[in-house]
Amino acid sequence: MSPKPLSLTYLLRPSSIQSGKIPALFMFHGYGSNEEDLFSFASELPEELMVFSVKAPYDLEPFGHAWYAINFDAEQGKWSDDEQAKESREKIVAFIDEAIEAYDLDEDNISLLGFSQGTILSYSVALSYPEKIKNVVALSGYINENILVEDYGQKDHSKLSFYASHGQVDQVIPLEWAQKSPEFLKSLNIPITYEEFPVGHGVSQQNFFSFKKWLQQRI
Repeated sequence: MSPKPLSLTYLLRPSSIQSGKIPALFMFHGYGSNEEDLFSFASELPEELMVFSVKAPYDLEPFGHAWYAINFDAEQGKWSDDEQAKESREKIVAFIDEAIEAYDLDEDNISLLGFSQGTILSYSVALSYPEKIKNVVALSGYINENILVEDYGQKDHSKLSFYASHGQVDQVIPLEWAQKSPEFLKSLNIPITYEEFPVGHGVSQQNFFSFKKWLQQRI
């Protein structure tokens, strides 16, 4: 199956399902990476899923891509472009809607998987538009409340489930930022499985098998 032209660039792994609505997983890479990064997971993921690995819309020099700018200015410290992040949130939502129509996906069985900046966007999409998403695998990221829609707290989050994990020696995103996620999600009555692993800013084999099992149980 060759990918159909949609609004964002992506790689596709077809589903094993031959007829009826297809469950799907959308993967979002981290800052400075590309759609090939997380796609290495695809062959190991549940075969009934149609897997989309999406490329972020902003090009970085000399290579790589980003969902939004991160400025490493020495005077101001590290800061993120939240307005650009909100734009990417909306681009992701539009892309998911396009994919559902183009590939006859099951709109009630849509999962997200993010890493780092891709996780921050996955949290933003799911918490802002909970009616569109079923499962979220949030790897090495955190919740940025500034890029959620204003009325997210009034929305119905009852069909959402989260798996979140973080490296205990992550040198890019502090562990304590990730540790706030379970409490935040529980305040919205969203179930979350949270795990930590003895790694840096990455995904260990043990971490992979753990979230794969979690996902298999919820498709």
